[in-house]
Amino acid sequence: MTASLDVLVVGAGPTGLALAAQLCDYGTGFRIVDRSLDRVRESRALGIQPRTLEALAGFGVSERLVDRGNPAMRLRLHLTRRTVSVRLFDIGARDTPYPFLLFLSQAETEHVLGEHLAGRDVTVERGTELIGLERRGPHVACRLRGRDGTEETVTARYVVGCDGAHSTVRARAGIGFEGYAYPRTYLLADLEVDGLEPGAVHSYLTGGGMLFFFPLGSPASWRMLAMRPSDVPGGEVTVPLLQGIADRYGAQGLLLRDPVWMTEFRLHNRGAARYRSGPFFLAGDAAHIHSPAGAQGMNTGIQDALNLGWKIALVCRGAAPEELLETYGTERVPVGHDVRRFTDRAFVIGTSSHPVLRFARERLLPWLAPLALRPTAPRRRIFRTVSELGIHYRRSPASTKGTRPPRHGPRAGDRLPDLPRGLQARLAAPGWHLTLTGPPHLWPDRRIAPLLEGRTELITVHRLGDLSPWPDVAQGLVRPDGHLGYVARGAELAGLRAYLARWLPTGTT
Repeated sequence: MTASLDVLVVGAGPTGLALAAQLCDYGTGFRIVDRSLDRVRESRALGIQPRTLEALAGFGVSERLVDRGNPAMRLRLHLTRRTVSVRLFDIGARDTPYPFLLFLSQAETEHVLGEHLAGRDVTVERGTELIGLERRGPHVACRLRGRDGTEETVTARYVVGCDGAHSTVRARAGIGFEGYAYPRTYLLADLEVDGLEPGAVHSYLTGGGMLFFFPLGSPASWRMLAMRPSDVPGGEVTVPLLQGIADRYGAQGLLLRDPVWMTEFRLHNRGAARYRSGPFFLAGDAAHIHSPAGAQGMNTGIQDALNLGWKIALVCRGAAPEELLETYGTERVPVGHDVRRFTDRAFVIGTSSHPVLRFARERLLPWLAPLALRPTAPRRRIFRTVSELGIHYRRSPASTKGTRPPRHGPRAGDRLPDLPRGLQARLAAPGWHLTLTGPPHLWPDRRIAPLLEGRTELITVHRLGDLSPWPDVAQGLVRPDGHLGYVARGAELAGLRAYLARWLPTGTT
């Protein structure tokens, strides 16, 4: 028997769960499957960036994540001759309600997202494996095998691979996955550490390598990430091994104990040749994998999902043209490329055995670090990159500036800043949000109502008066993912009307 649906989501990690949550908000017919019998119990990814918390706020889960996590605000940089303490996000964060890096295990993140979906009567079909894909006209026949071995075929209009680095969807769609593996191996452990100052990230950078301790809280107090020394052979990961590496990398005096989870792994830097092939889409690790430098991986995947979900949903309900789906790759492929490049550079600087970089870490860094960590414009730019608040889609065809573009503030394609505070929460409901500023007489119903014909379920109008993040902007159309699709000064509506005609041509009744 063949069942039909709009979207099949393959993979129920954070990326797939976020995508499912957004599809649910729009009433899209979908199923989400994962071949694993249970969600992850190990920590894996552990940092949630401010932009991701903003993006998830519309589901009502961000505060629950914050309550469960550790909003670490300080970095203790242990260098060869000194220790430098610096606040992590004390610069460039005034336009977000989440001015911190939240440390929370991936297991807890998945648990919160899973609870949200369960509350919406969405079942994550675990133990269900995708074993075949075949295009049949405008649909895809998807063969699934359940945990009891029973097979079924469902037809879907679109299939989204959120199924990780070894993506079945990517392989079946014939999309290449190009890149390389780093030569060294790395060790991860969630454990207890005696003698380590709580409430901060601890980084030990020496000529020989790197060692990090991140505050977790659950399932253990600390996450340890270390590079295996080149002269230490591979084998079973044990506490004595980890203790020896910690001592060697400058963390003498610490006592490691009571591990919850330990593993060894290789790191890769790879990216999909494209994020779409016909009805097949890729998101998260299926589209890009890289080093954990900067805590970018899970965050980039969740934001992939929340860029794609509303676009598929609107196309499926006939409210937007198929062309809108092309903007997913246009907008997210450059982001994935930049993340891979940024994490690679940061990781190479921190781990390379090249004599020049070893000398810089061991001899120069102790003297340069205090200067580099001062509140300066370069540090502000680094923060905007790491926090992912600086991601924009200014070159996307779905980002349009009016004939009188703003002279100040964010541009079309930028994220909506939380200025004044509470603005993001006011515009967090699903759908598009039209903000109108200035005297009320500029925006009578007789001028606005024609714009909403056939679109009343898709666009919410906000007359903000003088409450605006743009001193000279009168119109702002905020997309469902919190980025500005259209901005213009003045009261002329021709440009806005043209934008809506292109991207929401029929609306919904």
